[in-house]
Amino acid sequence: MNVPFQDIPGHSRIWIFQSDRRLSSKEVKIVNDFLKAFTDRWLVHGRPVRASFDVRFDHFVILAADEAYNAPSGCSIDDSVRAIRELEGMLGTKLLDRQQAAFLRDNEVILIPLAQLKEKYAAGIWNEDTLSFNNLVTSKDQLETHWIVPAVQNWMKRYIAAPRVST
Repeated sequence: MNVPFQDIPGHSRIWIFQSDRRLSSKEVKIVNDFLKAFTDRWLVHGRPVRASFDVRFDHFVILAADEAYNAPSGCSIDDSVRAIRELEGMLGTKLLDRQQAAFLRDNEVILIPLAQLKEKYAAGIWNEDTLSFNNLVTSKDQLETHWIVPAVQNWMKRYIAAPRVST
């Protein structure tokens, strides 16, 4: 059962899928139409999931489920992953690949392959204060408060060089 994203409660579980490229306005419409149909029919053990979705920055597809209503589990979560895979095929993009970190600069999303994070840090492309997307948040409340944070405040901090101590 689809509900508007703004009406989904803050405790709702979310999954964030990051595109490996910017989606066009036509592709965002495809995502919206596809996920509206999916969330309208998404079930857990034959009962509807109170669900929603949002597309942000033309890069992130966010799926939400109100776990207090009918919490998705096992097979119903597998159904959502299959839906995202189908969407990948329709768009010719990767949404399940977690091999790129996303940063926000001048309201634009910058993607850096994980294998290049240390190198790009050393080159000054990003630093501790660069806004980054923490796609590991798991609730709508966290999405609003902990999704876009300075890199030093999320998992990327492990790629930040420790300051040198002089003796």
